[in-house]
Amino acid sequence: MTVPVAAELFWLGAVAALSPQETPVPHPPSARPANRLAHETSPYLLQHAHNPVDWYPWGPEAFARAKAEDKPIFLSIGYSACHWCHVMERESFESDTIASLMNEHFVCVKVDREERPDVDELYMKAVQALTRSGGWPMSVWLTPDLEPFFGGTYFPPEDRFGRAGFPHVLKELVRLWKEDRARVTNSAKGLTGHLRELAANVGAVATDDPAAFLADPKLLPRAAEQLLRNFDDEHGGFGGAPKFPHPMDLQLLLRIDARFGNPTARQAVVHSLRKMAGGGLNDQLAGGFHRYSVDERWLIPHFEKMLYDNALLANSYLDGWLATGEERFAEVVRATLDWVLREMASDGGGFCSSMDADSEGEEGKFFAWTPAELAAVLGAEEAAWIGPWFGVSPAGNFEHGKSVLWRPWETADFAKARGMDEARVVAGVAAAKQKLLAARAGRVAPGRDDKVLVDWNGLMISALARAGAAFGEPRYVAAAANAVAFIRRELWDPATRKLLRSWKGGVAKHDANLGDVAFLIEGLLDLWEARFDPADLAFAIELADLSLERFWDAEKGGFFFTAHDAEALLVRSKEAWDGATPSAPSVHAHNLLRLAALTGNDKQRSAAARTIALYRATLEQHGPALTRMLAAVDFGQSDPAEVVLVGPDAASLAPFLAELRRGFAPNRVVIAVTPATRAATAGLTSLLEGRDATVATAWLCRGGVCRLPVTAPAALAQEYRAGR
Repeated sequence: MTVPVAAELFWLGAVAALSPQETPVPHPPSARPANRLAHETSPYLLQHAHNPVDWYPWGPEAFARAKAEDKPIFLSIGYSACHWCHVMERESFESDTIASLMNEHFVCVKVDREERPDVDELYMKAVQALTRSGGWPMSVWLTPDLEPFFGGTYFPPEDRFGRAGFPHVLKELVRLWKEDRARVTNSAKGLTGHLRELAANVGAVATDDPAAFLADPKLLPRAAEQLLRNFDDEHGGFGGAPKFPHPMDLQLLLRIDARFGNPTARQAVVHSLRKMAGGGLNDQLAGGFHRYSVDERWLIPHFEKMLYDNALLANSYLDGWLATGEERFAEVVRATLDWVLREMASDGGGFCSSMDADSEGEEGKFFAWTPAELAAVLGAEEAAWIGPWFGVSPAGNFEHGKSVLWRPWETADFAKARGMDEARVVAGVAAAKQKLLAARAGRVAPGRDDKVLVDWNGLMISALARAGAAFGEPRYVAAAANAVAFIRRELWDPATRKLLRSWKGGVAKHDANLGDVAFLIEGLLDLWEARFDPADLAFAIELADLSLERFWDAEKGGFFFTAHDAEALLVRSKEAWDGATPSAPSVHAHNLLRLAALTGNDKQRSAAARTIALYRATLEQHGPALTRMLAAVDFGQSDPAEVVLVGPDAASLAPFLAELRRGFAPNRVVIAVTPATRAATAGLTSLLEGRDATVATAWLCRGGVCRLPVTAPAALAQEYRAGR
C-alpha cells in the first residue's frame, strides 16, 4: 500500500506558500490559570500546565470530546529536555492568539514520549511516512478515531526556515476538515493502512529452523564489514554531522574482535572512545555525556543529558577498558557514573530521566566559558594555560564568543609544548576542574526531569552493577541494588505480577512495555553476577515468565512492544531496530539466552531463537540496524561458558571472581553460592546439582557439561581463557 501523500495531502505545498503574518507575542504564563495538565506528574506535561491551550492528557476524556464535537485532534509529543519543544511552546503554545485558534477548532492532546513510547512510536511512523523525517516536538493531526492524517515536527509561528507557519497550518486543516472531509478521511484511512501493513510485515520472512539461523556463521562478520564502511577514520564514530555515539555498534565491534580477531574493528572502537572522551560531548568538568554532537568532531554537543545515553556509554567505555586496559576509559566510566550518582539520583533509590539542554532560555549557557570567566575563577596566571588545555580561546568555539570545554591535547604533548612537568599538568588540571565545577554550580542550572522510568533505570542498573564488579567498587553495586529495591517497592505488584513504567512524586502509572521488562531483566542479571543474591535471579526469571505470558506472539513468534492487556492502539508493534536505546526484542532475546544457560530452560532458549529468526531478512541484509540483536547472536553462537563457584563464604570465592572479571569476556554466565545462599539458588538453576564442596571450588561447564573441578583460581583462569 502506498501512502497517499501526493494525491491526498495536496495542500502541504499550498500551506507553505501562504504569506507570513506577524509573530504573536506570548503573554507571561504566570498570570494564566492552570489547564488539565496541572494534574499530571510528568515534568514535560507540567511545563505546559499554564499554557492558554486547553490541553488534555492522552486518554478517553479527550477522545470522547473529539467524537462528540466532531473535531480533529491535535497531538503534540515531546519531552522535557527537548530544546525545540521549548521553542515551539514559547512561540506558539504560549501565544493567546494561536491558542485561541487551537482551542476553537481542535481537541489538543499533550504526550510525554518518555512516558508513552508506544504512542510516540506509532505516530512517529506516521510522520516519517508523510515527511520522510521525524523528531520532536512531533505534531500530528488525528481524526476522532485516532487515525493520523497530517503531521510534522517543529512548526514556526510564521512561515520561515522553509516551513509553513503553525497558524497557517491550523487554518488550512480547519478548512479541509469542514469543506473537504472525504479527502482528509481517505488520507487518514490510507495512512492507517500503511502503518498496519508495516506492522504486519515485521517478521514476514522468518525461518523454519530458528536454531540453524542463530548459528549462521556469516551474520557477525558481514555486520562488521557493513559497520566499518561507515566509520569515520579521522574523528571516530559513524557518519557525519550530527553525530551520535552509537554505543551498541561499538560494543558489537568489540565482540567481533574478541570472537574472530578483527584488529580493524578493535581500533575503530578505541579511536571512537578516545575522540568522544576528549570532545565537548563529554562534560569535561562534571562527567556525563550530552545527547549528540552537532558537528562531526564531537566538539559542540546538543546539551541535554539523558540517563540512557550515560548508562549505555558507561558500559561501552567499561568494555573498552576490559578489552584494552586503557586507564583513561576506566576514568570515563567512573566520572560518568559518579555524575549519575551526584546529579541523577532520586529520593528512594531510582534514577531521574534527564537534564535539560537549556538554562535561562539559552541552550548550552550553563556549560560554556570565556577566557575572562576562567581568569575570574582561576586567576590570570593559571587561566593562561588551563584555557588552552580545555580549548578556550578569545574567539570561542560556540556562541557569543564562548567555548565548550574539550581536550585538544594529550598530556605529554601539552607538557612538552608548554615546558611543564607532566605531573604538574595532571595535578593542575585536576585542581582547576574542581574550582571551575564549584563556580559553575553557582550558575542557573538546567532543569531536571525527575520522573523514574523502569527501562532507563534497568540500563543504569546494568552499568552500575558491571562497573562495580569490574572495579571492585561496592558503592556502584549498592546503587544498582537500591534502584532495584525502588522498582520492586514502587512499581511492582507481586500479587498481580504487574509492572508499571513511570514514577514521580509517589505516583506510579502506565503499563510497562517490553523495554521496561527487558532492560530490567538485563540489569538484574548483571546485578546477580555482581553480588549473587538469589532474589535478583529469581526476579529476573519471574519477569521472563511474565514476558512470555503477556508479550509473546503465539502465532508468529517474537514479542510485541505492548502487553496483551495494555491499551489497544491503532497498531500493535513488534519493531526491533536499535535507536537511541537498544531494541527491546534484541535485549530480551539476549536475556533469554543468558537465562537458559543458567536455568537449563529450553523454552527460554527456543523463544530467543525464534525472536532472532523473526528478523532474518534485516539481519542478513542490514545487520547494523540490529547490532544489539547481533550481540545476542554472538552469545548464542559462542557456546557460552557456565562457571559454577561453590565455597564456604564469599571471601573464599573472591579470588575466583577476580580472575573471571579480568579482561573482556562477554559470553558467559556465573553462579556463585555459599551455604547461606545455596538453597535459594538451587531452586533456580540445574547447574548446582551434584556440585558441593567444603573448600572454594570452581567448575567450568559448556552446554551443561562440566570439566573436572579446580580449587585454584589460576587453574580456573587457564581453563576459562583457553576455551573462550
